[in-house]
Amino acid sequence: MLTSAMESIDAATAFDFAALRASEFARLDTAGIAYLDYAASALYGVSQARAHGERLAHGIFGNPHSEHLASRNSAAAQAAARAATLAFFDADPDIYEVCFTANATAAIKLVAESYPFSSRRGLILSADNHNSVNGMREFAGRAQAPISTLPLDAQLRLDHAPAHLRACVNRQGGGLLAFPQQSNFSGVQHDLSLVEEAQALGCDVLVDAAAAGPSGTLNLREHSADFVACSFYKLFGLPTGVGALIAKRSALDRLRRPWFSGGTVEFVSVAHGRHSLKPGHEGFEDGTPNFLDLAAVESGFAFLARIPRLCLRAHIQSLVQHFLALAATLRHRNGAPLVRLYGPRDVKHRGGIVAFNVLREDGGVLPYEHVERMAREHGVAIRGGCFCNPGAAEKAFGFDAAGVEHCFDKLEGDFSIEALRHCTGGAATVGALRLSVGAPTAYEDIERAAALIAACRE
Repeated sequence: MLTSAMESIDAATAFDFAALRASEFARLDTAGIAYLDYAASALYGVSQARAHGERLAHGIFGNPHSEHLASRNSAAAQAAARAATLAFFDADPDIYEVCFTANATAAIKLVAESYPFSSRRGLILSADNHNSVNGMREFAGRAQAPISTLPLDAQLRLDHAPAHLRACVNRQGGGLLAFPQQSNFSGVQHDLSLVEEAQALGCDVLVDAAAAGPSGTLNLREHSADFVACSFYKLFGLPTGVGALIAKRSALDRLRRPWFSGGTVEFVSVAHGRHSLKPGHEGFEDGTPNFLDLAAVESGFAFLARIPRLCLRAHIQSLVQHFLALAATLRHRNGAPLVRLYGPRDVKHRGGIVAFNVLREDGGVLPYEHVERMAREHGVAIRGGCFCNPGAAEKAFGFDAAGVEHCFDKLEGDFSIEALRHCTGGAATVGALRLSVGAPTAYEDIERAAALIAACRE
């Protein structure tokens, strides 16, 4: 363990992150903001913004569905973006396609609405999933397909996932397994060997890679998931409004689109009520693509390539370890802990996300909204709530299932966080704080967050 820690420190110091911040993200220090919300969005470097501005100022880009030069410029930019995306995930271009979407959510929906769910081909979800993945159950339910959930353990890791997965498949047959590479709630990085476990049992696998960010280690030659969803702004900040579904060509062939649109068809006949979808990614990219923003994707990946992946991962782990260590020292005057952490207490198999609550002296939870408001006033950018991940939140907060369900029934149509607190007599923890780090994060940002938490006891 000591050797591993030393290697991590060496990797973190092998790249000059302070110089990167000074040259690319100086606006953070000018504004006095400790930005600790990278799980919501990465920040773009100033060189990315300048390069994209120059590209737009001097380039001529037209709708790629035409054949003139401006159209071909856009088509070339999209082709470069596809190639860069496949390279980032080390996906064999002979096996994988890239379908551009509005974001990771749209990529997931593209699979959900087209997957051949049936009574014999169901859906298996990890309890730890973003709501964009949880929403897949609505499509499965319409097809009367069985739906199962893989549970979490006390540290918010998947609990004996292979055994639970086998039990699900034995009970309901194969189907689609969907789980995140990294939890957007706790930062837990789930074991990607689950991909092979599921495929050996006859399942297709969708991996949500959105929360893993640029330090994620999903290699599609090693763990050949059938579908992967990502958003580019989570990787390098610019552009927003563009994501991708990376899919095996064979997996795309198994999908059945419920509709067609402009750009997706070889032909449509109104008189005969017939149409034919284009093959591959073209049959899944509806309408005119966001061709101006897609032109920024290749330079975004080029920006990331300046930072060795191992160095970035070590930097992020070191920052998270620093926060965990500081949080453990924060106490009330009576010795009671000031912070409750959720998820693992070490950085092994953990990404750059930490979820926590600030506690009162009596052990009660200080409402996350209060801390979030103080953070804003102190120039510390963190997020409060459940982060669109109710499964991880329910496990972390130890929800009394029956009691909370009673409150859901009672509050239906008039739901609010404050009403849920009142319904449970104040007993339920209904939200947390989330701190998340990225390449520009400095140790001083972490210390400002710790100082903010310390100020809450006053």
